[in-house]
Amino acid sequence: MTWIIVLIIIIVLVLGYIALYNGLQRAKVYTDESWSQIDVQLKRRNDLIPNLVETTKGYAKHERETFAQVVSLRNQLMGVPADQPQKKMELSNQLSESLKSIFALAENYPDLKANQEFTKLMEELSNTENKIAYSRQLFNSSAAAYNQKLLTFPSNLVAKIHGLAKVAYLEVPTEEKNAPKVSF
Repeated sequence: MTWIIVLIIIIVLVLGYIALYNGLQRAKVYTDESWSQIDVQLKRRNDLIPNLVETTKGYAKHERETFAQVVSLRNQLMGVPADQPQKKMELSNQLSESLKSIFALAENYPDLKANQEFTKLMEELSNTENKIAYSRQLFNSSAAAYNQKLLTFPSNLVAKIHGLAKVAYLEVPTEEKNAPKVSF
Protein backbone atom coordinates (compact mmCIF):
# COMPACT_ATOMS: atom_id res chain seq x y z
CA MET A 1 0.00 0.00 0.00
CA THR A 2 2.84 2.42 0.81
CA TRP A 3 4.53 1.81 -2.51
CA ILE A 4 1.25 2.73 -4.30
CA ILE A 5 1.14 6.08 -2.46
CA VAL A 6 4.81 6.72 -3.31
CA LEU A 7 4.15 5.78 -6.94
CA ILE A 8 1.15 8.14 -7.11
CA ILE A 9 3.22 11.00 -5.62
CA ILE A 10 6.03 10.37 -8.13
CA ILE A 11 3.55 10.31 -11.02
CA VAL A 12 1.94 13.57 -9.84
CA LEU A 13 5.37 15.22 -9.53
CA VAL A 14 6.44 14.05 -12.99
CA LEU A 15 3.18 15.23 -14.54
CA GLY A 16 3.52 18.58 -12.75
CA TYR A 17 7.09 18.94 -14.02
CA ILE A 18 5.99 18.13 -17.56
CA ALA A 19 3.13 20.64 -17.35
CA LEU A 20 5.48 23.40 -16.11
CA TYR A 21 8.06 22.64 -18.79
CA ASN A 22 5.44 22.60 -21.54
CA GLY A 23 4.01 25.90 -20.27
CA LEU A 24 7.45 27.49 -20.47
CA GLN A 25 7.99 26.13 -23.97
CA ARG A 26 4.57 27.40 -25.13
CA ALA A 27 5.39 30.87 -23.79
CA LYS A 28 8.78 30.81 -25.54
CA VAL A 29 7.23 29.72 -28.83
CA TYR A 30 4.64 32.50 -28.55
CA THR A 31 7.43 35.03 -27.93
CA ASP A 32 9.34 33.74 -30.97
CA GLU A 33 6.20 33.87 -33.08
CA SER A 34 5.49 37.46 -32.04
CA TRP A 35 9.06 38.42 -33.04
CA SER A 36 8.39 36.73 -36.36
CA GLN A 37 5.40 39.06 -36.85
CA ILE A 38 7.71 42.05 -36.42
CA ASP A 39 10.10 40.53 -38.93
CA VAL A 40 7.27 40.07 -41.45
CA GLN A 41 6.26 43.72 -41.15
CA LEU A 42 9.87 44.89 -41.45
CA LYS A 43 10.21 42.84 -44.63
CA ARG A 44 6.99 44.36 -45.97
CA ARG A 45 8.30 47.85 -45.27
CA ASN A 46 11.64 47.00 -46.87
CA ASP A 47 9.83 45.84 -49.99
CA LEU A 48 7.83 49.09 -50.19
CA ILE A 49 10.78 51.44 -49.70
CA PRO A 50 12.36 51.12 -53.18
CA ASN A 51 9.00 52.00 -54.78
CA LEU A 52 8.59 55.03 -52.54
CA VAL A 53 12.16 56.19 -53.19
CA GLU A 54 11.82 55.83 -56.97
CA THR A 55 8.49 57.64 -57.02
CA THR A 56 9.85 60.48 -54.91
CA LYS A 57 13.22 60.79 -56.69
CA GLY A 58 11.69 62.30 -59.78
CA TYR A 59 10.25 65.18 -57.77
CA ALA A 60 13.14 65.88 -55.46
CA LYS A 61 16.34 65.29 -57.37
CA HIS A 62 18.45 67.34 -54.97
CA GLU A 63 17.39 65.24 -51.98
CA ARG A 64 19.75 62.40 -52.93
CA GLU A 65 21.34 62.22 -49.48
CA THR A 66 18.04 61.36 -47.84
CA PHE A 67 17.35 58.68 -50.42
CA ALA A 68 20.85 57.24 -50.10
CA GLN A 69 20.45 57.04 -46.33
CA VAL A 70 17.07 55.28 -46.60
CA VAL A 71 18.41 52.76 -49.11
CA SER A 72 21.58 52.17 -47.05
CA LEU A 73 19.60 51.56 -43.85
CA ARG A 74 17.20 49.26 -45.68
CA ASN A 75 20.10 47.22 -47.06
CA GLN A 76 21.76 47.05 -43.63
CA LEU A 77 18.47 45.94 -42.08
CA MET A 78 18.05 43.16 -44.61
CA GLY A 79 21.58 41.91 -43.83
CA VAL A 80 21.05 41.53 -40.07
CA PRO A 81 20.77 37.86 -39.03
CA ALA A 82 17.45 36.71 -37.59
CA ASP A 83 19.06 35.94 -34.23
CA GLN A 84 19.88 39.62 -33.59
CA PRO A 85 16.48 41.24 -32.93
CA GLN A 86 17.90 44.17 -30.95
CA LYS A 87 20.22 45.16 -33.84
CA LYS A 88 17.34 44.77 -36.26
CA MET A 89 15.13 47.07 -34.18
CA GLU A 90 17.90 49.71 -33.85
CA LEU A 91 18.27 49.88 -37.63
CA SER A 92 14.49 49.81 -38.02
CA ASN A 93 14.16 52.82 -35.73
CA GLN A 94 16.78 54.72 -37.74
CA LEU A 95 14.95 53.80 -40.94
CA SER A 96 11.66 55.07 -39.51
CA GLU A 97 13.31 58.42 -38.81
CA SER A 98 14.66 58.60 -42.38
CA LEU A 99 11.24 57.79 -43.82
CA LYS A 100 9.82 60.76 -41.94
CA SER A 101 12.17 62.94 -44.01
CA ILE A 102 10.72 61.56 -47.22
CA PHE A 103 7.19 62.21 -45.99
CA ALA A 104 8.24 65.78 -45.15
CA LEU A 105 9.38 66.25 -48.76
CA ALA A 106 5.77 66.02 -49.86
CA GLU A 107 5.11 69.34 -48.13
CA ASN A 108 7.73 71.03 -50.33
CA TYR A 109 6.55 69.43 -53.57
CA PRO A 110 2.80 69.86 -54.14
CA ASP A 111 2.95 67.77 -57.33
CA LEU A 112 4.47 64.91 -55.38
CA LYS A 113 1.82 65.21 -52.70
CA ALA A 114 -0.86 64.93 -55.40
CA ASN A 115 0.78 61.94 -57.09
CA GLN A 116 -1.54 58.96 -56.58
CA GLU A 117 1.29 56.45 -56.52
CA PHE A 118 3.16 58.42 -53.85
CA THR A 119 0.00 58.78 -51.79
CA LYS A 120 -0.73 55.07 -52.06
CA LEU A 121 2.83 54.19 -51.03
CA MET A 122 2.70 56.60 -48.09
CA GLU A 123 -0.54 55.00 -46.91
CA GLU A 124 0.96 51.53 -47.23
CA LEU A 125 4.05 52.57 -45.28
CA SER A 126 1.94 54.27 -42.62
CA ASN A 127 -0.17 51.12 -42.27
CA THR A 128 2.99 49.04 -42.07
CA GLU A 129 4.49 51.33 -39.41
CA ASN A 130 1.27 50.89 -37.39
CA LYS A 131 1.51 47.12 -37.80
CA ILE A 132 5.14 47.22 -36.67
CA ALA A 133 4.12 49.21 -33.59
CA TYR A 134 1.35 46.71 -32.81
CA SER A 135 3.73 43.78 -33.36
CA ARG A 136 6.22 45.37 -30.98
CA GLN A 137 3.51 45.62 -28.33
CA LEU A 138 2.57 42.00 -28.91
CA PHE A 139 6.21 40.94 -28.64
CA ASN A 140 6.68 42.84 -25.38
CA SER A 141 3.47 41.34 -23.97
CA SER A 142 4.49 37.81 -24.86
CA ALA A 143 8.03 38.44 -23.57
CA ALA A 144 6.52 39.70 -20.30
CA ALA A 145 4.38 36.57 -19.94
CA TYR A 146 7.37 34.35 -20.68
CA ASN A 147 9.67 36.26 -18.33
CA GLN A 148 7.02 36.11 -15.62
CA LYS A 149 6.95 32.32 -15.89
CA LEU A 150 10.75 32.30 -15.57
CA LEU A 151 10.53 34.25 -12.32
CA THR A 152 7.58 32.63 -10.57
CA PHE A 153 7.62 29.50 -8.45
CA PRO A 154 7.62 26.60 -9.29
CA SER A 155 8.23 27.16 -13.02
CA ASN A 156 11.40 29.10 -12.20
CA LEU A 157 12.93 25.84 -10.91
CA VAL A 158 12.17 24.06 -14.17
CA ALA A 159 13.51 27.05 -16.15
CA LYS A 160 16.80 26.99 -14.22
CA ILE A 161 17.20 23.25 -14.77
CA HIS A 162 16.82 23.76 -18.54
CA GLY A 163 18.86 26.98 -18.68
CA LEU A 164 16.04 29.12 -20.05
CA ALA A 165 16.89 32.83 -20.15
CA LYS A 166 14.80 35.99 -20.06
CA VAL A 167 13.85 37.68 -23.30
CA ALA A 168 14.75 41.38 -23.63
CA TYR A 169 11.95 43.83 -24.31
CA LEU A 170 11.95 46.08 -27.34
CA GLU A 171 12.39 49.65 -26.20
CA VAL A 172 11.33 52.93 -27.73
CA PRO A 173 14.31 55.02 -28.86
CA THR A 174 15.05 57.90 -26.49
CA GLU A 175 14.38 60.59 -29.10
CA GLU A 176 10.86 59.23 -29.65
CA LYS A 177 10.04 59.50 -25.94
CA ASN A 178 10.32 63.30 -25.99
CA ALA A 179 7.10 65.17 -26.62
CA PRO A 180 7.14 67.02 -29.95
CA LYS A 181 7.20 70.81 -29.75
CA VAL A 182 4.18 72.41 -31.32
CA SER A 183 4.03 76.11 -32.05
CA PHE A 184 1.60 78.25 -33.97
